[in-house]
Amino acid sequence: MNVDDALWSAIGDPTRRRMLDLLLADGRGTATTLSEQLPVTRQAVAKHLNVLDRVGLVHATPAGRERLYRVDDAQLARAVAQLGAVGSTWDARLQRIKRIAEGIQRNGRK
Repeated sequence: MNVDDALWSAIGDPTRRRMLDLLLADGRGTATTLSEQLPVTRQAVAKHLNVLDRVGLVHATPAGRERLYRVDDAQLARAVAQLGAVGSTWDARLQRIKRIAEGIQRNGRK
């Protein structure tokens, strides 16, 4: 599985991860409602939402003077699958390193 660097760059920011958490908990939100729950300005929230929108993690619909954002479940599932694949790859690498280190340790005792 190829890792989508733009997707992970977007998720890599702690403020954006918190925004995703809030949107998942509430089902939807606007820049204004999110900024009321975060230690950043509404303008900063809007910029973060644009980043999340560009990678497809959220989608906006007009709601009066605001835009209402929702998490894209399919894109989030894609991100989770990528994370799982990366985790499995690193688990395999770490197991190989462990076997090599144990082999070196055994050979050093002889």
